[in-house]
Amino acid sequence: MQTSIMRIDCPDQKGIIHAVTGILLNHEFNITQNGEFVDRESMHFFMRTEFAGNSDPLYMHAQLKKLLPEKAHIEILKERKKNIVIMATKESHCLGDLLIRNAFGEINAEIKAVVSNYEKLKNLVEGFGLPFHYTPHDAHSRQQHENIISEIIDNYQPDYIVLAKYMRVLTSSFVSKYKNRLINIHHSFLPAFTGSNPYLQAYQRGVKIIGATAHFVTDLLDEGPIITQDAIHIDHTYGPEEMKQAGRDVEKVVLARALKLVFEDRVFINTNKTIIFE
Repeated sequence: MQTSIMRIDCPDQKGIIHAVTGILLNHEFNITQNGEFVDRESMHFFMRTEFAGNSDPLYMHAQLKKLLPEKAHIEILKERKKNIVIMATKESHCLGDLLIRNAFGEINAEIKAVVSNYEKLKNLVEGFGLPFHYTPHDAHSRQQHENIISEIIDNYQPDYIVLAKYMRVLTSSFVSKYKNRLINIHHSFLPAFTGSNPYLQAYQRGVKIIGATAHFVTDLLDEGPIITQDAIHIDHTYGPEEMKQAGRDVEKVVLARALKLVFEDRVFINTNKTIIFE
């Protein structure tokens, strides 16, 4: 039996759940998992349903359109692995973790290639048998450099692009082209400790918590819809390097968890927030 996922978001009204589950029953599908939520501020309804059956679920789309509010957004997705391209700079911790998870089938995705503006990670990536595209930024304008990257990315037709510590600010045109498909990881010191050495600043301030945030990328730097966050406690014995290593450990876990949720189609973007059905 084929497993499929239905995602619905629309203005809230009475009877939506009854209507949707009724259509699934009429088509002899079995619901294996279901979640729904109403944003009471906007009165907007979200629903994610996993179901299994032998019929083609796409035939239900027209029926659902008739029963749901006029502005309903309906997705019926067959369960599959997502194709992704990773962008990185020099740091290996997040990239290496994803390469290992990919090699052992621990993420619901296939890494198609890695793009970097430095050659440092080439051996790591090619050791996993994956294409590595070195695209130096210093010989081009920002727009020219992004055009080169975009051409590489489009050759692989990825569902998502993962910024695994890619340390360059992307232009609004690049972000717009891949709207809601760019996922970034950064330390949660922002905006408190900005600049090139946030861990030294945090050490000097005596922070007691180190965290990380995974989020979708928007034109507002590091302010896109948050997918996952986590933190660990530290103490006075941590110097800047120990803090940096602790931060890297958190970043790996947070990014991997965020990608799992996104690749399993569990994340809805609701303005600048996310609705997540775990």
